[in-house]
Amino acid sequence: YQEQLVNMFTMAVGGLHEILGDLGNVSEEWDEYDDDQQEFIQNVAIFLTSFLSSHLRLVETSASRASVIQAHQYVLRISQVDERELFKVCLEYWNVLVRGMYEDSRTSSFNAPSGLLNLGSNAGANGASMSADLRRQMYSGILTGVRYVMISRMARPEEVLIVENDEGEIVREFIKETDTITLYKAERECLIYLTHLDPKDMENIMVEKLNRQMDGSEWSWSNLNKLCWAIGSISGSMSEDQERRVLVIIIKDLLSLCELKRGKDNKAVVASNIMYVVGQYPRFLKAHWKFLKTVANKLFEFMHELHEGVRDMACDTFVTIAQKCRRHFIAHQPGEASPFVDEIIANAESITSDLMPQQVNRFCEAVGYLISAQLNTQTQAMLISGLMKPYNDEWNSLVQKVGENINVLEDLNVVKQLGNILRVNVSACGAVGKGFISQVGNIYIDMLGLYKAVSEIISSCVARDGAIATKYANVRAMRTIKKEALRL
Repeated sequence: YQEQLVNMFTMAVGGLHEILGDLGNVSEEWDEYDDDQQEFIQNVAIFLTSFLSSHLRLVETSASRASVIQAHQYVLRISQVDERELFKVCLEYWNVLVRGMYEDSRTSSFNAPSGLLNLGSNAGANGASMSADLRRQMYSGILTGVRYVMISRMARPEEVLIVENDEGEIVREFIKETDTITLYKAERECLIYLTHLDPKDMENIMVEKLNRQMDGSEWSWSNLNKLCWAIGSISGSMSEDQERRVLVIIIKDLLSLCELKRGKDNKAVVASNIMYVVGQYPRFLKAHWKFLKTVANKLFEFMHELHEGVRDMACDTFVTIAQKCRRHFIAHQPGEASPFVDEIIANAESITSDLMPQQVNRFCEAVGYLISAQLNTQTQAMLISGLMKPYNDEWNSLVQKVGENINVLEDLNVVKQLGNILRVNVSACGAVGKGFISQVGNIYIDMLGLYKAVSEIISSCVARDGAIATKYANVRAMRTIKKEALRL
C-alpha cells in the first residue's frame, strides 16, 4: 500500500512536470489563463497539498528527493498567484509543514545534543522519519521562498470600519473576526514558525525587502504596509539580542525612508508604519526607556498631524504601548525629574488640542492604562484628578448653565459637549478600573440630574411629534448622554 502511494506520487509529479514544466511564470500569466487552465492549477494545488499533508514523511524517505522538492516548488509557485482562495489552500499546507518541522527540531534538541545523532536510527525505509537537521537542509530553499511569499501576501492585521452609530455620529469600529483577520492570523503563525526555523534568513529577507523600499525598486504603499505588518507579526519569535539588532536597523531605515520620501501622503504612510512596528515590540521598548520616551513624544507630535489617518494611528499606538509598558511610565526613571505620566497629564491639553472627540477618548483611555499601574491609592487619585480636571471644569460650567436655564439643552453644541465629557469618563474609567470611583463621585449627582432632564425632554418631543422625533439631531445627542451615563 505504501509502495503504491510512493509510485503514484512519483508518477504524478513526473506527469505534472511534462505538462507544466517548472511553472515559473504562473503568477504573471494567471490572468491570461482560461477557466479550464485556472481550474487545472487549482486542482494541482489541492492534490499536492492534500497528499503531502497526509503522506509527507512517507515520500520524504521512500520517493526521490527531486520529486519531493519539485512538488513543493509547484506549491510555492502557485502560492505566488494573486488569487485569495488558492493562496489559502497553499497557506494551510505551509502551516502543516513548518509546524511539523518546528516540533521536530524541538524534539531532537531534547533527545540528543545534535539532531544529526539521530540520523542512523531515524532515516530509513518503511516511512521512518528523517532527522530534523536533514529535513531543514532539504527544505531550506523552499522555506526561503515561502518567507518571501508570506511577506508579499501579508494581510491587514485588523479591520477598522468608519460607520455611523445610532446617534448619527461617524465613528471608527474595530472588527474582531473577518476573513482578512483569519488570514492574517494564519500567516502570522506561519511566519513565527519560519522565524524559529531560521531567524537569520528571516532577518536577511526583511532587511533586503526594506532596502528595496529605500532604493525605490519595490516602493509602494501596499508593499511597505505588507512588509511592516509582517515585521510586526513575528514579535517575540527572535532572541532578545537579535530582535534588538534587527529592530534598530528597521527603525533607522524607516526613519530614513520618511526623510527620503516627498509628499505628505508618502510621509504619512511611512509614519503610520513606523508607529505600527514599534507598537508591536513591547519587549524592546521596556528594555530601552529613552527610546520608549522618544516614541511616546513622537506619537504626541503625530497627534497634531492633519493628514487623514495619522492621528488615529498615533492614538491607537499610544493605547497599545500604554497597555504593554504601563509600569515604565509611572516609575521614576533615572535622570528624570518625575515619572513621565506626570508630564503627559500636565501637557494633556496641548497634546490633544488637534484631536477629534473620539481621538481624545482614545488618548484618555491610554493615560487611564498608565494610571492603573499606580498601586498607591492616593497618588492614583491625584493622577486621575489631574487628567480629568479640564473635563470637570467644562462639565461644571455647562451643568451650571443648564441649572440656571433648562433651555440651554436646546443648543445642540452644549448637548454634544456634555456627551463627549461623559464619553471621556467612560473611556478613562474602563482603563483605570475601580480607582476611578473618586472621579465618578465628582459628577455623579449632576449626571443623575442631567439624565432626568434629558429623559423628560426626549419624552415630551416623542409625545408631541411621534416616533419621528427620535431622528432629530438634538434628541439623538441627548440619547448619547443617557447611554454614556448608564455605561459609566
